[in-house]
Amino acid sequence: MAQKRMGRPPAEKPLKDRIFVLVSDETKDKLEQCKKAWGSTTSDIVRKGIDRMYDDLKK
Repeated sequence: MAQKRMGRPPAEKPLKDRIFVLVSDETKDKLEQCKKAWGSTTSDIVRKGIDRMYDDLKK
């Protein structure tokens, strides 16, 4: 019987799509400030922003 592999467990919702965005220096600075303030990653900040915009559409 083969041993189970060690490592990271599979994600519930795997992240498989990439989005590339061009931004101005001003926008990049704002993103950096958000990352420091929230102690978060670029990806998390962008996901939260998209979620907020989507929630506003439903209101």
